[in-house]
Amino acid sequence: MVRHKSNLFDDIPPELTAELSNRLAFRKGMRIERIVSRGHCSPKGFWYDQGETEWVLLLRGAAMLRFEKDDEIVEMKPGDHITISPRSRHRIEWTTPDEDTVWLAVFY
Repeated sequence: MVRHKSNLFDDIPPELTAELSNRLAFRKGMRIERIVSRGHCSPKGFWYDQGETEWVLLLRGAAMLRFEKDDEIVEMKPGDHITISPRSRHRIEWTTPDEDTVWLAVFY
């Protein structure tokens, strides 16, 4: 059996010009990613429109998501998680600018 130990809070560059995404594990029909934001948000007019379900857990920092359908804002703090259905258009409105916002995302 292959084992690889690492820490979700390690290997985050001191400067992040763009959101950082690392694929941690994958198999057919599923992938797990670590996403790190530091004041990053979706570009004006941009909406994620994914063909898969996304379950995301906020581990550190804070964020606000916006869902297009009902213009709902969802505030996220450490420990909060949300399941986003396929084709549920959403965007990142805000992430903590002065610390890392660390997400664990499972796509299936």
